[in-house]
Amino acid sequence: MGRISLPENGMNKEDVLSRLESFKSDDVKWHDGQLFGLIYEAGQDVEDLVKEAHSLFLIENGLSPMAFPSLVKMETEVVSIVTALSGGDDETVGNITSGGTESIFMAMKAARDWARETYPNIVKPEMVVPVTAHPAWNKAAHYLGLKINMTPVKDDLRADVAAMENALTENTIILGGTAVTYPHGMIDPIEEIGRLAREDNLWLHVDACLGGLMLPFLKKLGNDIGPYDFSVPGVTSISADIHKYAYTPKGVSTVMYRKRDFRKFQIFAYADWPGGVYATPCLAGGRPGGNIAAAWAVFQYLGEQGFLALAKKARTAAEKLMDGINAMPQLCVLGEPRATVFAFGSDEINIYELAARMAERGWHIDAQHLPPSLHMTVSPIHLAAADKFLVDLRHTIPEVPPADSEELSEPAAMYAMLGTMPDRKMAKEFAVEYINDLYRVS
Repeated sequence: MGRISLPENGMNKEDVLSRLESFKSDDVKWHDGQLFGLIYEAGQDVEDLVKEAHSLFLIENGLSPMAFPSLVKMETEVVSIVTALSGGDDETVGNITSGGTESIFMAMKAARDWARETYPNIVKPEMVVPVTAHPAWNKAAHYLGLKINMTPVKDDLRADVAAMENALTENTIILGGTAVTYPHGMIDPIEEIGRLAREDNLWLHVDACLGGLMLPFLKKLGNDIGPYDFSVPGVTSISADIHKYAYTPKGVSTVMYRKRDFRKFQIFAYADWPGGVYATPCLAGGRPGGNIAAAWAVFQYLGEQGFLALAKKARTAAEKLMDGINAMPQLCVLGEPRATVFAFGSDEINIYELAARMAERGWHIDAQHLPPSLHMTVSPIHLAAADKFLVDLRHTIPEVPPADSEELSEPAAMYAMLGTMPDRKMAKEFAVEYINDLYRVS
């Protein structure tokens, strides 16, 4: 294993920045719209704004509301805007977190502690969520000592509520649904899940990390978006990422609660530390002020009309891409996605090899399994790139071997192997070893 030591003498500013710029040479060229995921780009004007807003509060620390009341003001105003977009009312509260994983984690922590007070006889609490739920649910369950029961989805790739109901036990305290699911871009039937939650007084969390800042605007534009937010009776908490379709730097998300009595279970406080009483609303202590400022700035800069225009561009791009893909006889979009995320697969050609060949043309598309497919998260920037993508895709298909071919490139063969490995424990161990080996100096 290699090792890097602190240099004895520092470099000048220009050399440091030059080195940093050189590190980007092998990164995906996302400014050209060649990346479908990870980056959410609204345009250079928004990017410039968030850079300036972030730099104004670059050093400020959200740990102390007394020292930096400006951050409390901006955080509460941002949360108020997002709760209003999420069907909340004057009783709805929330906080800014570092991302969707922390938002889901905090909601699960609050639900667990609520259940300890509400159902003290339950000592081994469980949650029920569809298999399409983000792995952040599994991570939260692992860290918080919750048992997670994963249920299948229906043929339309949305939650099977009957299966969820059958999975309920006397220890169930949490139900989960998603709007929009990452793998396929679906909106789970939240109204039906809400009915289950109300019948048994269970905590229902809706993961709207991906859709929370897109669906409200698509709905206003006349798109068919079913109920998924606090307008649905039974929904207790919602997570919605700002660093996705509000186009801020990573990581900025929100976790929201129908009323403040639920949020108190999120908060951690310790009164016996010699350093004073310590209390934080979220998992992190110190929180970057720049992220909070960037979030506030985007909402003020774009306003409702700006968000509507960007949502229209993103949805138009998604529809153009889906129509173009469905027009190719070897490919098909999975299900009927209602927003700006979708996946496509093939029964004829090897979908993983297709991704590898498209990567040679500069396109970065994430591979998925169960079933094999390619993931597309579409931003407004992709409207300008859609035609070129479809042309390259059409030209690449004849180069791709059949679905059952064993003559695959190394990346395609590796992903196919992981997706079909019958021993899922072995697949998990492989992933752990890969990550453990990746983060080291080489």
